[in-house]
Amino acid sequence: MSFKIAIIGAGSVGFTKKLFTDILCVPEFTDIEFALTDVSEHNLQMIKAILDRIVEANRLPTRVTATTDRRRALEGARYVISCVRVGGLEAYADDIRIPLKYGIDQCVGDTICAGGILYGQRNIPVILDFCKDMREVAETNVKFLNYANPMAMNTWAAIEYGKVDTVGLCHGVQHGAEQIAEVLGAKSTQELDYVCSGINHQTWFIDLRLNGRPIGKDELVAAFEAHPVYSQQEKLRIDVLKRFGVYSTESNGHLSEYLPWYRKRPDEITRWIDMSDWIHGETGGYLRHSTETRNWFETEYPQFLQAASQPIDPGKRSNEHASHILEALETNRVYRGHFNVRNNGVITNLPQDAIVESPGFVDRFGINMAAGITLPEACAATCIASINVQRMSVHAAISGDIDLLKLAVLHDPLVGAVSTPEEVWQMVDEMVVAQAAWLPQYAHAVPAARERLSTSAVKTREWAGAARRSVRSIEELRAEKAALKQAG
Repeated sequence: MSFKIAIIGAGSVGFTKKLFTDILCVPEFTDIEFALTDVSEHNLQMIKAILDRIVEANRLPTRVTATTDRRRALEGARYVISCVRVGGLEAYADDIRIPLKYGIDQCVGDTICAGGILYGQRNIPVILDFCKDMREVAETNVKFLNYANPMAMNTWAAIEYGKVDTVGLCHGVQHGAEQIAEVLGAKSTQELDYVCSGINHQTWFIDLRLNGRPIGKDELVAAFEAHPVYSQQEKLRIDVLKRFGVYSTESNGHLSEYLPWYRKRPDEITRWIDMSDWIHGETGGYLRHSTETRNWFETEYPQFLQAASQPIDPGKRSNEHASHILEALETNRVYRGHFNVRNNGVITNLPQDAIVESPGFVDRFGINMAAGITLPEACAATCIASINVQRMSVHAAISGDIDLLKLAVLHDPLVGAVSTPEEVWQMVDEMVVAQAAWLPQYAHAVPAARERLSTSAVKTREWAGAARRSVRSIEELRAEKAALKQAG
């Protein structure tokens, strides 16, 4: 087989390498072209050198090109994969820093909440540019695989306004299944059968079986509470399991910021989180992790390049969906996974225009979703609150309506639990002014927002958050990795 895959945001070096090696684990895919594109020439050259080394070491006919000219990369592409972060870590820092001034403590801030909504405002205009180029220069039936957050908003915009065949992909379901298998004593996730459904980062294991035996709420709660690690790291998730009756796919830190109950009081936050790793609820945890990862890669690049000389091992193919979807579409080997698509009857008690994440099967005919799933009422209610925020956020990003943007932020569950309307209005003004370089649709609104900020009487505070950690130096990271290696 010979076709072209374009990867936008290919400067996300580690993730691009994973997608690349996964795809090349499919025997029929060795003679294809990967077209890498990114706004950073520096990152592009680093990842191209790594991928070229993999191709050379494995003696493959695979072609790798790299260009900052996105349209050129998309020419003739059959598949386009996006893993972009518009504004990079600079804008992301404001997604965390500014809401903290108004008492909003986020762990990740890339899905909803104040940070996720503004992230969507930066991404959506760029997503629509991607879609325009795809319609004009890619293969006629190009498929767009979106890995970038905010997943639901980006996918919603690409489908409704970009008019491109789009699927959103995430690994939360796989990670949740791995945890469940472990606490139940299964040898692997192959022993589990499950239906997991909802919206991205709020999907729920609504039917769970171990070797065909149904697993109920009480058994699952007992298994998690008996686990020496998860009982401490996933306290919030376990509490939601007890109250809702089903387990959420999303990490303790992620889930905490989608709900209005666990992060609204600083003295309560530390009760529900765990500081053993950023993903369990640390204030700005993913920002710190991303910063450290970037710094580490820049410093240790020669070692990453050297490691690329190893043979590709199909046994280490990851559970990221992309390679499995492409394999099913091209070879007709059926793949079952969980995909983000427009609802259209997939989930009966969520809005039909929403982007849902639910089970589907892929073959040569495309992605075929299992329809008619009904969520437990509490799960549906939680999802609908987020969907309403997502819908307003997408429409605000398309129209450049700053008042609609403020209403979207106001209706966010955690923001509404913490901040007053006056605070939300000022916070959005401040975020739009700070991120104006990445928000072209709001250029007309920036002068008035800046003027309102100069006369506002709303008080803010400089606050690091309830559980903030400093970015570690390269020396500290080296020492930690050495200690872990020695211990394990």
